[in-house]
Amino acid sequence: MEQLSHGEPPRLSWIDTLYSNFNYGTDGYEGDGADDKKSHDGSETMPYIDESPTMSPQLSARSQDSADGVSPTPTEVLTGGDSDSEKGLEMRKLVLSGFLASEEIYINQLEALLLPMKPLKAAATTSQPVLTLQQIEIVFFKIQDIYEIHKDFYDALCPKVQQWTSNVTVGHEFHKLASQLEVYKTFVNNYKAAVETTEKCIQANSQFQKISEIIPVKGPKEAKDSATNASLEALLYKPIDRVTRSTLVLHDLIKHTPSDHPDYPLLQDALRISQNFLSSINEEIDPRRATVTTPKGESRQLVKDGFLVELTEGSRKHRHVFLFTDLLFCAKVKKTVGGKHQQYECKWYVPLVDLTLPSVEDSEPSPQLILTPDHEIEDVKSKISATKNEIQKEKKACKGQSRVMDRLKKKVTEHESWLLLHSPTIPFRIQTKSGKSYFFLLNSDYERSEWKEAIEKLQNKGPSGFSLSNLELQTLAQHCFKLRTVHNAPITSYKDDDESPGLYGFLHVMVHSAKGFTKSANLYCTLEVDSFGYFVSKAKTRVFRDTTEPQWNEEFEIDLEGSQSLRILCYEKCYDKTKLNKDNNEIVDRLLGKGQIQLDPQVVNAKNWQREVIEMNEIKVEFSMKFTSRDMSLKRTPSRKQTGVFGVKISVVTKRERSKVPYIVRQCVEEVEKRGIDEIGIYRISGVATDIQALKAAFDANTKDILVMLSDMDINAIAGTLKLYFRELPEPLLTDRWYRAFMEGIALSDPAAKENCMMHLLRSLPDPNLITFLFLLEHLKRVAEKEPINKMSLHNLATVFGPTLLRPSQVEHKGHMNIASDIWSQDVMAQVQVLLYYLQHPPISITELKRNTLYFSTDV
Repeated sequence: MEQLSHGEPPRLSWIDTLYSNFNYGTDGYEGDGADDKKSHDGSETMPYIDESPTMSPQLSARSQDSADGVSPTPTEVLTGGDSDSEKGLEMRKLVLSGFLASEEIYINQLEALLLPMKPLKAAATTSQPVLTLQQIEIVFFKIQDIYEIHKDFYDALCPKVQQWTSNVTVGHEFHKLASQLEVYKTFVNNYKAAVETTEKCIQANSQFQKISEIIPVKGPKEAKDSATNASLEALLYKPIDRVTRSTLVLHDLIKHTPSDHPDYPLLQDALRISQNFLSSINEEIDPRRATVTTPKGESRQLVKDGFLVELTEGSRKHRHVFLFTDLLFCAKVKKTVGGKHQQYECKWYVPLVDLTLPSVEDSEPSPQLILTPDHEIEDVKSKISATKNEIQKEKKACKGQSRVMDRLKKKVTEHESWLLLHSPTIPFRIQTKSGKSYFFLLNSDYERSEWKEAIEKLQNKGPSGFSLSNLELQTLAQHCFKLRTVHNAPITSYKDDDESPGLYGFLHVMVHSAKGFTKSANLYCTLEVDSFGYFVSKAKTRVFRDTTEPQWNEEFEIDLEGSQSLRILCYEKCYDKTKLNKDNNEIVDRLLGKGQIQLDPQVVNAKNWQREVIEMNEIKVEFSMKFTSRDMSLKRTPSRKQTGVFGVKISVVTKRERSKVPYIVRQCVEEVEKRGIDEIGIYRISGVATDIQALKAAFDANTKDILVMLSDMDINAIAGTLKLYFRELPEPLLTDRWYRAFMEGIALSDPAAKENCMMHLLRSLPDPNLITFLFLLEHLKRVAEKEPINKMSLHNLATVFGPTLLRPSQVEHKGHMNIASDIWSQDVMAQVQVLLYYLQHPPISITELKRNTLYFSTDV
């Protein structure tokens, strides 16, 4: 496998680095060298500062539970509860509190920068100076001024937030801060010189090298033992990072400040000043940042770059692709002699005027595209989670780096690199006018659309056909290394230790409506979230036919596994059978718009629904979301209705019905096998939440018309009702008692021992649980037999049902309250493996199971 670039955290652009995991309350220092903004050859990327409000995290209030403990629907949140003014007041406090926390960390970082400056100045006047006074002035330029500005701002704002009332105003403080931003302009202009001087002095003076490598940084006052060490170069980057934060918080404050509030005009003016300042900074920086001068004296500017998977000669290869204003450049990352540095090797390039992007329906079938089986993908994910668990244990044991830690991190990197190489399946073709084709694989239509749009904007604007000599290619490869904006593939081992690990649990999303379409069409949306470094499609709305303003109002429950972003893609459904994708013979739908939102923990952890809007050029999609953490999802609430079926013990239901398998299970299974077994993504695609709730109420009430409802209901809603029934059982189907035994049984290495254990555990289940489990097992096997049509393998089905049928008990859960997310993930993988074991097992007869008597104890 070709090695990926190591070094800086993965990013789509300089500004994306700032915001990809931005959280007001968690903006701490990333660790030694984490923010080293140099490439490995010592070259530097000039910063680019984003004045756009679109990346601003949308904070929302943490509303209290309603009296009965039921979270209101999105509509109820908009119309009921606290007054708008009270909500706005609480929101402003939340925004300011989070910003103050990050401001304290920033001030500590500035203090740390000033720490070595004083002794260096003192030594400069002696006979043995470490640095000259001129060098000190360049390296620490304007740091003292920036520190004083932010210290004064913090000291003025902090008591106001601590004594927060409706009468408190903060507009003057933010207006004063905005008016002092000009100092950052001089700092940015000097930044490159500061870094270059630092590098030269480190190489020339071992004493300065030692000083600059480890600088102590104080942690927040409230956090004990949170001090860290940082390199001088990493700390020098902090003001560049920080310069946009006041603009971001201004957007959020204005959003939650009434227009008649005394702060409103001051905040608006502060925002105007900040935006004008950022624009002026960008005008100076941007041309220097990404421009290359060709041998002919022409300007060649980098527009976009990123890691893609190329399919060449039947093999998948990691590539770093660069889009310039006149050509597309595909490079391989390779290590130099000694393996310490990296450089690029040109694989191919195409002038944009010679490049074409064939539509999917016009393209030839994918060349030798062999998809990696789902079980292999999931197995690697399981190994990643297990290894991360070992890393957490090693951190606690050795409290620092060790050889074992390095070995484990290398192992994670290898697994994640394999995953990024083998998971993409969406084709992206590039052709030359002479007929030469290049073939990439992506994980999402989102990325494919981004690359297509970027290329199409530049086509027919560049110079006419040209060719580059070997020397010119070598020079361009060197420039690529210096100008790259995406330094690494999205691998967690490249990230800083204190970066957000993402969210684990369930995201409830209600897609309300969309507007901004210019003509009537058949419209639907898909939802994607990131997991293990790439995006996966999780849900799809129904098609709203012949409209410019679709009203979906559909709710979905999306499983999150270390997720940090939610994407919504809006499509026009195509019924033209001539537009077929030759890879799968499916009709190609037209992507109309796409948008992405960061899953800010302060938003999604709120109890109530949070309403949001994603803008896709002219299109605006309205949706609401709320999050249920994994530990909260473990809680099973018994039904208050004695006659219901949801939340009632399975033994009670079967005894009442005088049946071996609950009626709800039998009817849902029958309906799925009748008309849903060929449905693509059955059990994986979420059903409409309102339909599921209607079916739930009907089964609970034992409605006579239930069969009519089932026959008329969307099949994904029926599948969702079955999953909901098992999820709401007061005890999981495979029981609390045997959970740990199942976990240990599936981990056994000896096949015979595993067989004995797993069969004995089944035999230990109560009869209603066992019979229902075997009934469901045979149904899922029949669904998987249709995998070529419905795309649901045994492993896919195990992934959907495993964590529902087998979950840790409340007691087990309390013992793991502070457990790492990766350990949770490892548990989920084991739950999947348990169900997969039984799904892959030959048919299990309950008669044979009961007849066999094996001397194997499950008391573990």
